[in-house]
Amino acid sequence: MTPAPDARQGPGPEARPERGPERAPERGPEPAPGPKPRPGDLVLGPAGLRVLGRRLPCVIGRGGISTAKREGDGATPAGAHAITGMLYRADRLARPQPWARPIGPRDLWSDDSADPAYNHLVPAPHRFSHECLRRADPLYDIVLLTGWNWPAAAPGRGSAIFLHQWRRPGTPTEGCIALRRDHLIWLARHLAPGARLIVPPLAPRLRRSPAGRAGPAG
Repeated sequence: MTPAPDARQGPGPEARPERGPERAPERGPEPAPGPKPRPGDLVLGPAGLRVLGRRLPCVIGRGGISTAKREGDGATPAGAHAITGMLYRADRLARPQPWARPIGPRDLWSDDSADPAYNHLVPAPHRFSHECLRRADPLYDIVLLTGWNWPAAAPGRGSAIFLHQWRRPGTPTEGCIALRRDHLIWLARHLAPGARLIVPPLAPRLRRSPAGRAGPAG
């Protein structure tokens, strides 16, 4: 039996394991770079949407930013989403752009994964679950449509990802991006065809508070 080392002399040779080279702390994988913005794109950041030299305060989905968007998760999907159209209430606003389309009394948007017309504009009556685009409140007075999961919609990957008016500052959406009314009108009037909404995958969450919904919006 090997005697214990003298405590005054410190540990003996057997108690001194050889130390190899110091290892650098392990780091997780680097996040994939987001899409590179182009002039005229809308870029989401911690201070809101950056577009055409301005920053517009906004709110995002109650589920934050997601790279794995699913129907009903309340998340805003990351990526570069083309602005594919503009809808507006002609009974409340002047036409913001020549390419803007008035919202009709029968206009709906399908949010039912089982619907063959999932994530598309459909007319009433419609037997599948849907949103009514002609709302009593002003949230959809202007709607910028995005190309998320459209036109070839994969069931369950999320629907109706729009830009529209917010309910109130700090109140999150169901996945859309929402802005102050006057900022949204300015954006609609200045937006160029071909613009994209850029949502970085690791964008900091914007300030949110519990949503008080009166029917689905965003």
